[in-house]
Amino acid sequence: MKKWWGALLAVVLVLALAACGKNSAEEKQKEGTLVVGASNVPHAEILEKAKPILKQKGINLKIVTFQDYVLPNKALADKEIDANYFQHIPYLEAQKKEYGYDFVNAGGIHIEPIGLYSKKYKSLDELPEGATIIMSNSVADHGRALSMLQEKGLIKLKDGIDKTKATVKDIVENPKKLKFKADVDAGLLPQVYKNNEGDAVLINANYALDAGLDPAKDPIAVESPKNNPYVNIIAVRKGDENRKEIKTLVQVLQSKEIQDFIKEKYKGAVIPAVQ
Repeated sequence: MKKWWGALLAVVLVLALAACGKNSAEEKQKEGTLVVGASNVPHAEILEKAKPILKQKGINLKIVTFQDYVLPNKALADKEIDANYFQHIPYLEAQKKEYGYDFVNAGGIHIEPIGLYSKKYKSLDELPEGATIIMSNSVADHGRALSMLQEKGLIKLKDGIDKTKATVKDIVENPKKLKFKADVDAGLLPQVYKNNEGDAVLINANYALDAGLDPAKDPIAVESPKNNPYVNIIAVRKGDENRKEIKTLVQVLQSKEIQDFIKEKYKGAVIPAVQ
């Protein structure tokens, strides 16, 4: 009989704790708490600037930082965070296709022009025949890197191809016979550059900033922001784009105050998506 009562009490305790947990979660939502995953630079810095503005609007912003491009989407799918702010649209679409994520773009915030860095050469013209170009192992970045090289006249891609999905195999003209190495994690590219590996390294601006580089001055070439599809966005689970807190977050990040902050702080290394 005692064992039976003990088991019953244990079940009641578990149910009570579960109810408390549920109430706690509901209470957080009522309080307007918003948990957003972000890369350290510039995303988390921009969110920190927005935090007091959101507080005035009744939203408590909690920022969770990530060091890579994989975990923020996993955390969003697992409902560990409410939104993430680290990726551009082509990367989001590639991730959705690969992992089946049911995510949507809640709004574009800024552009981080990718740059070509070199310790050996001071201009594109100096790059020798057969030069090795190192880029990230993220296939979603390849089209962007190659489009930039085509924009600068170093290569030519197939006519009519979706440039955001281009690969090295889509190069039809390569006058300098450039060689491409794409087996390095994006976050390690600044170190590869500092170690003077290869002849030039394509580095995303957020990782360059995080490593103490100046994406507006240090590269020997930078992609044009004009008609740039690589806008960094707020990504959320489908349906949450209509949530009041998410809409307010996007409105604040797209506000003149935050967009002016981006211009002033990053001086061209990060460009506001809303002009």
